Amino acid sequence: MEKSMTSGNSLKLLLTFMVPLIIGNIFQQMYSISDIIIVGRTIGVNALASVGAAAPIFMLLVMVTMGMSNGLTVLTGQFFGAEDYHTMRRSVAMSMMLSIAAVIVLAVGMFIVIDPLLGMMNVPEILYEDTRSYILIVAEGLWAMMAYNFFSAVLRALGDSKTPVAFLIFATVINVALALLFIMRFGMGVPGSAYALVMAQGISAFLCVIYMWKKFPILRLQKSDWKWDGQFAVRHLKMGLPMAGQFSILGIGILLIQSITNSFGPNTIAGFTAAIRVEQLALQPMASFGIAMAAFSAQNYGARQFQRIREAVKKCSLIAMAFAFCAGVLIFFFSENIIGIFIEEGNPEVVKDALLYLNCSVPFYFFLSQVFIYRSAVQGMGVGMVPLASALIELGMRTGVAKFLAVDWGYRGVCYASPVAWVAGSIFLFFAYHYFIRFFERIKAKA
Repeated sequence: MEKSMTSGNSLKLLLTFMVPLIIGNIFQQMYSISDIIIVGRTIGVNALASVGAAAPIFMLLVMVTMGMSNGLTVLTGQFFGAEDYHTMRRSVAMSMMLSIAAVIVLAVGMFIVIDPLLGMMNVPEILYEDTRSYILIVAEGLWAMMAYNFFSAVLRALGDSKTPVAFLIFATVINVALALLFIMRFGMGVPGSAYALVMAQGISAFLCVIYMWKKFPILRLQKSDWKWDGQFAVRHLKMGLPMAGQFSILGIGILLIQSITNSFGPNTIAGFTAAIRVEQLALQPMASFGIAMAAFSAQNYGARQFQRIREAVKKCSLIAMAFAFCAGVLIFFFSENIIGIFIEEGNPEVVKDALLYLNCSVPFYFFLSQVFIYRSAVQGMGVGMVPLASALIELGMRTGVAKFLAVDWGYRGVCYASPVAWVAGSIFLFFAYHYFIRFFERIKAKA
């Protein structure tokens, strides 16, 4: 059921909205984590390294689809907050058409650039075929990824963060079952993991559509809602493209770091892959706060409730810092045990490289938590260029530090690239948020 965030206790609304998101994001991470565990423990280090080498391209595709979906539905949330339901439905239809076009462009583009891209990434020859197969299967099934992210973003724009979680949990179980079936029973190897991933995402997207049609009459689109409006499309693209660009830039940064990491060999690739998965799982509460903040900010921007946005940002910032501290403590003391889940015994070098990355990044989680909050608050207010500028700053810092420090420090230098980027991004977003919230408040006062 749709839910307005423009009145009532802001913290209670955010927490109620966020808890299902945490659960859902953790299970969404389990899509790739379960594949890593199954591949790493049943096939071996080289197979794990192949999935790891494919991971930055996979993450790039995930980030573009998430960025486009979240960006397009910012307007949907604003129209809902303003109680303009007719335009809200037109927004959903327009966003869906633009999403379909984006999937076609991304999928075709990936088939065109896959070989030069893998060459640029320095993927070792022994891993090349499995890495290539994994990426192309994901590209073929990109429609499923975009569909789930889009329908989930629409539901969140209307204040419902619970429904997508139930479908995602079910689909995650399906993903694990299919991966085990394809890899262990049918001997499909790394490609089997990719097929399981795509099929599971397709199931979750299908369930979202059925539920929305039955339970959300406000979202039942009519023929008139699908009428093409060039100016309306441009309004959506002004939000969707910067967000997709922002997320893609972050993905490109990870891709460039992976290309440097690949030069150190399969063991380091496998260790880096396992460490990144542990980090992504630990950071889900902070990422969930960001998603909740974007929905809250969009609705209250539509209702011109800027003081509520200020209040929510302040509370979210403090709680996200607490989550960052707890995640850091847990990883610092239990990282070796967690890493052991991904890797079969007898690979001390892989474990060593995984621990090195985590020990370098954990002390900087505080800054990353603030990136999630301030970036999402500005995004919800419709200022798409600020998150994009933040992404460019992070890209420059991440790639520059990785290339510069890797010369003298080797893999350890790569491990410090993301923390430096988080510090730079959080500082920029802090000042950008305060500038724009004051700007909108002045406009409201003059009106």
